[in-house]
Amino acid sequence: MNDAVIGNFPGLAAIEPEARDLFSAKAQVANVPAGTVVFSSGSVCENYLLVIDGSVRVQMVSENGREIVLYRVNDGQTCILTTSCLMTNDVYAAEGVTETEINAVMIPATVFHKLMACSEVFRSFVFASYGTRIEDLLMLVDEVAFQRIDGRLARFLIERMGAQRQLQKTHQELAAELGSAREVISRQLKEFERRGWVKLSRGRVDISDPGALEALATNTNVV
Repeated sequence: MNDAVIGNFPGLAAIEPEARDLFSAKAQVANVPAGTVVFSSGSVCENYLLVIDGSVRVQMVSENGREIVLYRVNDGQTCILTTSCLMTNDVYAAEGVTETEINAVMIPATVFHKLMACSEVFRSFVFASYGTRIEDLLMLVDEVAFQRIDGRLARFLIERMGAQRQLQKTHQELAAELGSAREVISRQLKEFERRGWVKLSRGRVDISDPGALEALATNTNVV
């Protein structure tokens, strides 16, 4: 186990010597290019992934092609679906795609189960990571089910607009991020544009009045 792993996953710093030796002998460091499908719906989980740096987008795609982004696995994080599949011996119910180049540590499934059996520190790390990501997923369910789409869209634009006050995303990509339909997002963006809050162009949203969007996001939390 090297310094990069310990630095990004301090919960493993005190791992027992036997487990550390097993981890060091069997874990592999992987460099994965952006745009790579690291797992797909229906596939078997073969590795436990620890992302050192980079971002993996985990999403579900319906039969009619509608997408929803469930969460992202970023620096120092693990994937809740991967953990679930390994613990239940089930297949993936969603897909994971690298948004950027990632550096990660991969632990083969057989080694994952051995570490779970022999290391209290590793077990605690896995369950703590799992619990944190479950909370993130429950927040998404709460947003999709109970919060108004205009407020959610306004908040997303404010949080992601960057220093240039613009967002490079299509209406379809925004719909996937927010668990909505493209038509709904397009209609709402056009309303924002009519009010002078944003300016729309192909694949881009420029924020003209962030204060108005912030006020909407703050005052429309419940359906």
